[in-house]
Amino acid sequence: MTRTGAEVRGLGDEISPLVGEVEEIAAHADPVVRNLRITHCYHRLSRVLAARTGGGANWCTFAVWASKQVGQTIRQEDLTRAVGHLLKSSPEVAASVDLVLRGLRRGVPQEVLDHAHGVVRQAVVTTARLDDVSAAAAQGNLKVFEEIAREFARFLAEFGDGATSQDERRIQEFREALRPGEPPEGQRYLRQAFTRYHRAMTTRDQKRRAELLLLANVEVGLHEQTRLQPEITAAMQAPVIDPRELERRLFDLLLPGNRVGKWLRLALLTVLGRRTAVRIATEHLADQARTVVRVAVTRHLMTLALPGGELLNLADDLPATFPPLLAELSDPELLALLEIVDPTPDSLAGTAARDWADLPDRMHYITDMFRCHALRDDLLGAPFTAEQVEALQAGRRPSGAL
Repeated sequence: MTRTGAEVRGLGDEISPLVGEVEEIAAHADPVVRNLRITHCYHRLSRVLAARTGGGANWCTFAVWASKQVGQTIRQEDLTRAVGHLLKSSPEVAASVDLVLRGLRRGVPQEVLDHAHGVVRQAVVTTARLDDVSAAAAQGNLKVFEEIAREFARFLAEFGDGATSQDERRIQEFREALRPGEPPEGQRYLRQAFTRYHRAMTTRDQKRRAELLLLANVEVGLHEQTRLQPEITAAMQAPVIDPRELERRLFDLLLPGNRVGKWLRLALLTVLGRRTAVRIATEHLADQARTVVRVAVTRHLMTLALPGGELLNLADDLPATFPPLLAELSDPELLALLEIVDPTPDSLAGTAARDWADLPDRMHYITDMFRCHALRDDLLGAPFTAEQVEALQAGRRPSGAL
């Protein structure tokens, strides 16, 4: 039976989160703090399970760094800078800005015109609906955590103190609490994955354990990515720039002064016959900017930071190799699953994802990433400092780099 109050210790004397703690984190109202707590909770789950399976990476191990990366999207830290940089370097956007300014020239003060390109880019960034990208990322982060982390916590409460080959009834009871059927609603892959994790706890064969862990990780990953499909698509499609909203923002920024002064300047533009030209130019700018912003969002979502400053660009083939234990695979169930999710078996050629909104494309990259980095010790390292963890446990947003 599940031990609801047991403390399960793992690597570094880590205490595994219980189901109630996972539920409490999922209920946190602030998406920024919630994401940080989710990331730390994954870290704790990862270390406890790794301690029971010989130190190899489990799905939670990779979830730590994916959630940490998602946090940047939620906080819009790098995304806003990336959008601004691409807008500044785009000749198409610059040409569109010139068209807008040509229409506004008679109505805009010279001191504003001197900095007009930067002002227009600022208007584009503020109307690009990056908040929608952030919201989709936060929703996906929560959706996966409240389902999958809960099951890892439940599994470790049941088996965290150890598992034996005589646990067939216990693991069967655990499986039966998960929904049958295919994802996104069914949990067939989770049922299978936790059976693999249990077997990895009981085997002493290092290669057998490594293959079981890889199989479990891919199964959880396939369930996760299928569940995340709506949120990933929403994040990729979120940047929609409304030309009318952009026009209003431009008038607010480029025609300074009180309400009467703005009205007079707009009236002058109308009398001069330039307001229609401004609207056409603004529509053209919105089209150009939308393309640039979506490129920035796509690049941002297809980047993963790992420990030690390593940055994976998911649009490139994986810059790694298979570890010796996983260079040649023999588990028939693992090989059967790889036939579905890995179109280039035993090769990293072609792992680059062309379209992150495409589920098979994502799974190809993710599967090989799990295989290449399965035995990296540094992935089990802490994502935050002790001081930052203390702040999180108090419900506060920590200071410093996150």
